[in-house]
Order: sequence, then structure tokens, then C-alpha cells
Amino acid sequence: MYLILFGAPGVGKGTQAKILSEKFSIPHISTGDILREAVKNGSPIGLEAKKIMNAGQLVPDEIMIEIIRETLAEERCKNGFILDGYPRTTAQAESLTRLFRKLTISDYALICLEANDEEVVKRLTARRACKSCRAIFSLSEIENDVHCPICGAENSFYQRKDDTEEVIRTRLEVFQSSTKPVKNFYKNKNKLLVVNGLNPIENVSSEIIKGLNQMFPQKNY
Repeated sequence: MYLILFGAPGVGKGTQAKILSEKFSIPHISTGDILREAVKNGSPIGLEAKKIMNAGQLVPDEIMIEIIRETLAEERCKNGFILDGYPRTTAQAESLTRLFRKLTISDYALICLEANDEEVVKRLTARRACKSCRAIFSLSEIENDVHCPICGAENSFYQRKDDTEEVIRTRLEVFQSSTKPVKNFYKNKNKLLVVNGLNPIENVSSEIIKGLNQMFPQKNY
């Protein structure tokens, strides 16, 4: 199964990616992670990306799609993958569609996790990170706890800049204006599955599986 996870910041893509990766035994491909890995490994395309990043510029689509191509061609992706973080524009969606065609991938779906903006703001402003291990928790998970549940560090919780209300609302505006048109792109191709991302985690997972079974009845997930 070839899946693309899509949705606004804080809607739960990472959580669902982990669940789906385990269920289908396919890798979770975070475009942020594979970009950093390409730079770290010093591959030709990674060195090119590093040069651009060091100049303070955004990595262009043609380089990003090549890094994705190299990753999807790896042995670990032969039975499927969960792509997270790409595409974010219709131009990127078109590039990805061309790549899928070259890789003879046709049974794919874009899973769109939807959420109310105010609920996203509420959820993200209630997140805290550990200065020591960088793990992220909700306030309810660490209520009255001065030690990190992961690494045991004391009084290490803080709010990341990305989780302040001002930054979150800016990110949501960018998503609505630049990224949301991607949803219509896949809808027109009958590759879109929409799920309420703010439902309980297990409900979201169940709805995704149910939707995939309806889209691909021959697979019987």
C-alpha cells in the first residue's frame, strides 16, 4: 500500500503514520528526515541541497523530488510506504504523480486528516517538549510531573517557539492558502480519503482502514 499523509500542523499525522506503518509493515517516509539524511550522507543530491540550505534558501522542488525518488526506490519501500510532508503544493503533487507513474505505482491514496483551526491551536499550545531528549508531550500527560517520562530529566519541559499561538496561526494560514488546494488535486483523481483527525486516535485509525477498504476492496485491509 502506498499512502500519502496530509493535513494541517498538529492534526496527528505522525501518530497515525506510526500506527499505519506497524499495521502494514511499510516504512514511514518523512521528507524532512530523508532530506536531513541525504545531507548527512553527503550524496550528490544531498550535497547540492546542503549548499542551498547553507545559503538560507529553500530546497527547490526538483531536488526534493529527486531525494524522494531515491528513497522510494530503496528495497524497504518495495511493498509500500507512508509519505509524510510532501506534496505541499499542486506543483509538487504533479511532480509526485509523474514519479509514481515512472515507478508504476497506481494503488495509492492521499489520506487527508482534517481539523478545526481553533482545535489545532488549542492542541498545539498545550504541547511541551523536553530540553534533554526532545520528546513532546501534552500538558495532560505531564500534569504535576517534574520529571520527563522518557529520559527522567528534572524540570526540563518548555514550550517550543513553533507551538506558540502566533506561530501556529501563521502556519495554519500558509496551509489554507498554499497547501489545501492539494486536497482538490487528489479528489479529482479519486485518490482522496478524508478523515477527522481530531477524533480519538483509535477512531481515526479505524476510519482510515475502513476508507482504504472502500477505495481498494480487492486488498481487504
